[in-house]
Amino acid sequence: MQKPVQIHFHQIEPSPAIEAHIREQCDELEEFYERIIGCSVTFDAPHRRHHQGRLYQVKVHLTLPDGDIHSSQAHHDEHAHEDPYVAIRDSFRAVRRQLEDYARKRRAKVKSHEPAQQEGRVSELHGERDFGMLETADGRQIYFHRHSVLNAAFDHLHVGDQVRFSEEAGEQGPQASTVHPSGRSHAQG
Repeated sequence: MQKPVQIHFHQIEPSPAIEAHIREQCDELEEFYERIIGCSVTFDAPHRRHHQGRLYQVKVHLTLPDGDIHSSQAHHDEHAHEDPYVAIRDSFRAVRRQLEDYARKRRAKVKSHEPAQQEGRVSELHGERDFGMLETADGRQIYFHRHSVLNAAFDHLHVGDQVRFSEEAGEQGPQASTVHPSGRSHAQG
């Protein structure tokens, strides 16, 4: 994150353990989308029930390059939210779902511009794990998944086959968004 995580305790004494747990949850959000600018979390315990404990509320606000995401679910009737860690988990799950949708839409905008096609060669195939690697003309290795290969042709690829592909940034580095088999050459087995 570009800005430090901000954690606010409201109507409850600050807890180092809860603060550490919230920071872990914030760190995990970056695994879903690495361009988060900032994260602000309010940990609140506004409701004390007559015969039961407090119901905790956790509000998460993410600042992104072109928008914000909020979790603002009130859990007034959820007894599970008498546990602060369950309340934290549920709020971060809600934000994570929104963040995943946001990231998908961002990728769709990038994909909608037809990326330039490159040529490469299949350098590795791991059929049992549904992925392979391509080697570019300049020697770079590009990951591709079974579903990136057009016309369900993954099972017909061989190491050494020439392909055309479109490259995009993936979570673990460069990856091929589409792979067009262009015929077999230098195939081994």
